[in-house]
Amino acid sequence: MGFVFAALWIIPFVWVARTAFLPKKSAITSGWFQGWTFDNLINVWHAAPFGQYFLNTLLVCGVVLAVQFVTLTMAAYAFARVRFAGRDLIFLLFLVQIMVPPDILIFSNYQVLNEMGLLDTKLAIMLPYFASSFGIFLLRQSFKQLPYELEEAACVEGASRLHILSRIYVPLSRPVYVSFAIVSVSFHWNDFLWPLIVTNSDSNRLLTVGLAMFAKSTESGAQWSDVSAATLIVAAPLMVGFLLFQRQVIGSFMHSGIKG
Repeated sequence: MGFVFAALWIIPFVWVARTAFLPKKSAITSGWFQGWTFDNLINVWHAAPFGQYFLNTLLVCGVVLAVQFVTLTMAAYAFARVRFAGRDLIFLLFLVQIMVPPDILIFSNYQVLNEMGLLDTKLAIMLPYFASSFGIFLLRQSFKQLPYELEEAACVEGASRLHILSRIYVPLSRPVYVSFAIVSVSFHWNDFLWPLIVTNSDSNRLLTVGLAMFAKSTESGAQWSDVSAATLIVAAPLMVGFLLFQRQVIGSFMHSGIKG
């Protein structure tokens, strides 16, 4: 059964890859080896500012992930080890956020960013995702599983909470951080609706939005080679990254307890 689902997934990808490297006249034929060329990729790269889209996407994914690491680490440690009034109730509210689809908050988030004058900026894309209830829940469970005696021993030695967090909890929870990083980068790399709504210029658009704009501009001519080449440009980085670090990716999910 697994091979069937794998085939259903890989057949469209193979077709896109094959069409991206075939000349335009041969793209809709049944042949597979009819003068493969890189012209489609070169033409597409220069036909739209995909270089700018790449930089924007890398910046958004990197900044969001860095800020998330800070916010979810602090919040997870507080929920796991710090005693304060209403801790369980506040954590329950965080869990409720996991069940709320992000698309429901698009209108309210848009209004807030409009009032702040942040529309059509990279910060507008990133700001709603600086905190992650899923990441906080995941990391809190990891922190709670660590022996409390480690923290007590560090306290006896005079270590501060920040020192304990950076030297004990974070290193021992590395698989969870790697797993969350994979989920976060994959989500923001493929995110489309929110960046489409809050950006209007090429200088702030992400790869997914740029691909949609490019595909829309080529609809009248049905340029399958160009659209396939653009799709391959967008999808290739994640595919290559997964193939290169496949063992580390699978291992991090297994150690963090995430079931695919």
